[in-house]
Amino acid sequence: MNSRSYINRKWVNLLQTLLIIAVMSGILALLGWLVAGKTGVVWAFFTGIAVLIISSGLSSWSVVLRMYNASPLRPEQVPVLYRDLSVISRKAGLRNIPVLFYIPSQAVNAFSMGNRKSPVIGVTKGLLRTLNLRELRAVLAHEISHIRNNDIKIMSIADVVSQMTALLALGGQLLLIINLPLILMEGYHISWWIIALLILAPGISTVMQMALSRTREFDADMDAAMLTKDPIGLAQALSKLEYSAPGWLTGILLPRKKADLPSILRTHPKTEQRIDRLISLSQDLEYEDNLEDGPDRLFLPASIPGVKPRGRKGIFNIRFF
Repeated sequence: MNSRSYINRKWVNLLQTLLIIAVMSGILALLGWLVAGKTGVVWAFFTGIAVLIISSGLSSWSVVLRMYNASPLRPEQVPVLYRDLSVISRKAGLRNIPVLFYIPSQAVNAFSMGNRKSPVIGVTKGLLRTLNLRELRAVLAHEISHIRNNDIKIMSIADVVSQMTALLALGGQLLLIINLPLILMEGYHISWWIIALLILAPGISTVMQMALSRTREFDADMDAAMLTKDPIGLAQALSKLEYSAPGWLTGILLPRKKADLPSILRTHPKTEQRIDRLISLSQDLEYEDNLEDGPDRLFLPASIPGVKPRGRKGIFNIRFF
């Protein structure tokens, strides 16, 4: 991909991001106006700002890591990963190299948390055992792209707007129900579009939030390909993630069966779409193999624990691979 094409795609992703956040904010402002007029709009705005400031000051990633029974991976344990992490972070313009945490789970996945000042990347046992070094490097580049692009902060903003929308919609519905006898007695007319907005606004906001997440995933894929000059490495990793072995009961009853949600209800784009885009990028990029001579796979040291995690994903604002 040439520089002009890359810049054009970045602008498209940025405009999509701004448009989605603007629509979500507009729905929130409209609900605030319907519930309490100008006061409702001002209340929604300042409450959202306060929640963002408070959440930014909390170190929620440490809580998540404890829930997952995570343990830090030291450079001497996985020197190859930290070498690649250092190279990619430098290319991405990060001053601080992300700290790697090991998640004792057989799931093939990775996630990023924190910000540019204190970045964190979690990698699962299944990921380290399933992917080769080329694919692991591509996944690290994807997570570093999320950190560089401030995707955690962007999705935090979207989450606050979505939660505020749900709260205001619920408040409006309760006010409507409480005042329903008075409305019927006095013969007031309430427009159906107002009722529809109170009912549908939370769902619309959630769908927009999912669309925003998919946009940020596409952007991270493209940036990872540019950082490593290896879109195929990430495509291979995504393929292994998609077809990783299911649980034993699922494997018996529904072999290779995965929930095929509609695209509009996905937080991540379909894997086939991501792979197709990466393959199209590979036609314009020349693969640069920066790995040192040696084994193709990562060998985990025996000192890494193997207990099961206690948490579930999707509780906090973290960017999953």
